[in-house]
Amino acid sequence: MARFELKLPKMGESIAEATITNWLKEVGDKIEADEAVLEIATDKVDSEVPSEVSGVLVEKLFSKDDLVQVGETIAIIETEANNNVEVSAPDVSEAIVEEIQKTIDVAKETVSAPVSFFESDKFFSPLVKNIAKEEGISLAELESIAGSGKDGRVTKDDILNYIKNRGSQPTNIIAPAKTVEAVKEVVKSAPVQTVSATSVNGGDEIIEMDRMRKLISGYMTASVQTSAHVQSFIEVDVTNIVKWRDRVKNTFEKREGEKLTFTPIFMEAVAKALKDYPGMNISVQGDFIIKKKDINLGMAAALPNGNLIVPVIKNADQLNLVGMAKAVNDLGNRAKLGKLKPDDTQGGTYTVTNVGSFGSVFGTPIINQPEVGILALGAIRKVPAVIETPEGDFIGIRQKMFLSHSYDHRVVDGALGGSFVKRVAEYLEAFDVNRDY
Repeated sequence: MARFELKLPKMGESIAEATITNWLKEVGDKIEADEAVLEIATDKVDSEVPSEVSGVLVEKLFSKDDLVQVGETIAIIETEANNNVEVSAPDVSEAIVEEIQKTIDVAKETVSAPVSFFESDKFFSPLVKNIAKEEGISLAELESIAGSGKDGRVTKDDILNYIKNRGSQPTNIIAPAKTVEAVKEVVKSAPVQTVSATSVNGGDEIIEMDRMRKLISGYMTASVQTSAHVQSFIEVDVTNIVKWRDRVKNTFEKREGEKLTFTPIFMEAVAKALKDYPGMNISVQGDFIIKKKDINLGMAAALPNGNLIVPVIKNADQLNLVGMAKAVNDLGNRAKLGKLKPDDTQGGTYTVTNVGSFGSVFGTPIINQPEVGILALGAIRKVPAVIETPEGDFIGIRQKMFLSHSYDHRVVDGALGGSFVKRVAEYLEAFDVNRDY
């Protein structure tokens, strides 16, 4: 028999620890490879930790609600083997990396644009990835395998059955460009937590906050205490955008398979304005200002349980409208279904929140630290407005909305904060009604 050390996996560049929220297996239980052993929670989303091997759980090193660091051993699984050598996840990973590095030197001569198993948006366990590497299965080929595991995850049996029916035609190995440290674990958001209510004298009720609400409460309080919040407001005429969307939304959905909401159109304008005013795409670290190279837009989204989460659209300025719509819909849908990954909520440089979806005309949002600005999109309303023409002014019905910009007055003065939101408005009002998607 051999003892396998199940360790807390790396879940994102800035995630160093997680809390154990539930053990799915007890000591003595049999575990299959890729089967979930326990549930953990980071500061934003929750995840399951699967086993990389088949065996029996013989020891749990942490209890529920314990805080665990990435890389720490959390359980011991006894596996069937002919030796007593302890096997740990990092040792296996290092061996894989060593073999991959050898492959890179050979593959560079034949592959002009290498990709990596570790850059996939889908989750593959180390066991599945190792089998794929040994069998010469490319990333694209691996991603095409239909998974029978939870959330469509490819299991050991899935890949072995695929190999069995695959035939003898060889497939070239594609050299990875990054090491195991770049692995992104698929996780899901925290499920709706039911909290019991206690009646006080048959009248008022005391209800304990769930874990995520406690975190949100702490973040909001800390942000107000950290940043000197100030706001600028501007009214925008979005009549052309409303008419254009009404005209193309059906053909857009038919061609692209995606619904076209107003959000990606607004996000596109914000990304352009951030390129024009990079002083808004910064963060503060002590007495230093960090100018961000990438424009990563946070998109505040309400969860079914009433809590809030902010998934991030990475490199938003590099997306066209179709790409932006796909990113917005994907993150929004996965947030509602509880299937966000830890990396989905990391790395934001500026945040947008749509208060208009709840009927609010405008709002004064709290900055998402460590960013220095957040834009609230108000509800679009039909209002009477003065329309200027060469023949004179007249009153007409226009579609208008308010943009509310909160920014950190420690590093953003009124000129920059006001100019930025004005530039967003200019992009929206200059929207080309004859444009394609």
